[in-house]
Formats: sequence, C-alpha cells, structure tokens
Amino acid sequence: MTEPHYLDFAGTRLAYRYRDGASPTLVFLPGYASDMDGTKALAVDAFAEARGNAMLRFDYSGTGLSGGRFEDRTLGGWLDQSLAVIDALTDGPLILIGSSMGGWLALLIARQSPERVVGLVGIAAAPDFTAWGYSAEEKAALRADGRLEQPNPYGDAPQLTTLGFWRSGESLRLLDAPIPVDCPVRLVHGDADADVPVDIANRTVRQLRSADVQLTIIKGGEHRLSQGHEIAAILRVLAEIVETTE
Repeated sequence: MTEPHYLDFAGTRLAYRYRDGASPTLVFLPGYASDMDGTKALAVDAFAEARGNAMLRFDYSGTGLSGGRFEDRTLGGWLDQSLAVIDALTDGPLILIGSSMGGWLALLIARQSPERVVGLVGIAAAPDFTAWGYSAEEKAALRADGRLEQPNPYGDAPQLTTLGFWRSGESLRLLDAPIPVDCPVRLVHGDADADVPVDIANRTVRQLRSADVQLTIIKGGEHRLSQGHEIAAILRVLAEIVETTE
C-alpha cells in the first residue's frame, strides 16, 4: 500500500495516497463518511498498480486520516477540496471513480473540468441524495434541529447529517436538468440497493449529455457492491474506460 501523505488546504491537513504511473490518472472518490482505504478503493488501486496507471485517492476533511470535524463539512466544501487535491497532485487526463456520494462529486468535477476528465465510473452513484434520500419528516427535523442522526447500517456510530451539508447538497443538484458531461460514463448499480434506488441510476443516464453512457445492473447487488463478483464487474467496466482513453 502506498504511504499516506498530507496536503494543506485552508488550514486543514488532507490525507492522500498517490501512486505514480502512466496517463490517464485514476482518481477514487469515496462515499459519505467513507475513506480512501475501503474495499473498492483498494481494488482500484491494485488495478492501477497492475496496469501501471497513476492513481490518487484521498480522504475528505473530517474523514479517515484527514483533519477537521466531520460535522463541520459540506458537499460544496468537499468538492472544493477534491478539486484542490486533484489540481495540486495530478497532471493531464483523469478518470474519476466515484462511490455513492463520490459519484455525485465525480459528476460535479467532470462538469467543472471537462478539459481534464476523459472518463467516469460511478459505483452506486448517489447524485442529489439530499433531495430524494430524506423523508419530509427528516427534512423538517433537519431544519428545526440543525442536525439529524440516523441508524448506521455500516457502523456503530449514528450517521450524521447537518443542515449545512443538506443545504449545500441542495444547491448542487444535477438531476433536474441535462448534465453537461460529455466524456464516456459507466455506471454500476445493484438492483437490491436499499440506499440508492436503481431509478437514480436510470435518471442519471437520461440526464447525462454524453452520447457514450452505459449502465451495468448487478442482480442482487446491494449498496456496498463489495463482494468479489461485484468488484470484478466494476474493474471490467473500469478497464474498458481506461482502454478507450489510452
């Protein structure tokens, strides 16, 4: 495993792991409250090592090895951090691989940096989850209390959403209009995903402006898509994207 290094951004130390190699550079964007050392991130890193591609993965502030408090963060802040880390540490064309919320960030980065992003892979991508991922009662509680704690299916600590994060997400919604991304896009989604309905993947396909968009549905796949055959499907899709951009 590549060693962690740190980059200062607005007074916060952001942890990253970078593997030097050939172009295009693969950039992994973790999901909400996840980090750069998860199962899918490590699988993509091993893929990059085997193929000789450059690889960047990092932790948003308040997560993993990075500094800062999770509850102070917003989607817009994490987007700014992602752009800063990518600009500081990479050159040339990029392929973005985004998991869950990271898929939302990947679409936002591709929209903002079309001259650099040559391919995008969304893994159970969750664009606009602040809009469809909360009930009316939960949104009312957020507005009243400024925070919402929910049971976390992936850990012991409750899953926290702050009003600041929710408002930031609402300001960055993509699915209500055509998404001005023209690079090849591959989405991988499980049909048993209880967190991000497969209809979100279908809506994303319809709204993307790119003429080269494909959606792979994994039968029985849940949100994490971390089983062996699911990882293999993700890497097959990624290999196709890499081969079309080399």
